[in-house]
Amino acid sequence: MAEKFPRDRFDEIPDDLTRVGAHRGPRPRGRGWIAVGWAALATVLLVGAGVFGLSLVNGNISFHGPSGSGSRSGSASTTTSPTPTPTPTITPTVNPALSVNVLNGTTTTGLATKVADKLTAAGWKVGATANADRNDLATTIVYYSDPANQAAALGAAQSLPGATVQQSTAFADTGADLTVVIGADYKP
Repeated sequence: MAEKFPRDRFDEIPDDLTRVGAHRGPRPRGRGWIAVGWAALATVLLVGAGVFGLSLVNGNISFHGPSGSGSRSGSASTTTSPTPTPTPTITPTVNPALSVNVLNGTTTTGLATKVADKLTAAGWKVGATANADRNDLATTIVYYSDPANQAAALGAAQSLPGATVQQSTAFADTGADLTVVIGADYKP
């Protein structure tokens, strides 16, 4: 059963009222920027946390101080530098079992043959002589692909004044153990 309440001013609806339903007051200006501000703050915090996390994973940030920095005593601490590992010296050798290709990287005609003759006289087995794909090379380089042939490459470079050695797989498919590319610095 419905209860009856006494009539009051709210029960009478004026005739000039065109609005229907509950109405709220207008929203204050700038209220939408609050959500944008919170979203920007959250984005900055997440990006910062991500950068920090990646720095930790990559080892760019370390929470361990340098050795000896945690000392609380007043005495001076002595730090020892690590002893450098001695690098083995490689002695140049002549290995007649290895084949050497000679490529002329200059405009001088017949230079590859002259260098091949010089290497043969020094005890090397020359496989082939040819012109390089370029004729404007500045330096003479002995290339080797197998690290075990570094001493032999140094030996071949020693036979050619001013030559340097370089490890490269660029000439590995030729079948030669060493490849000499003659540059403009070569003096016969």
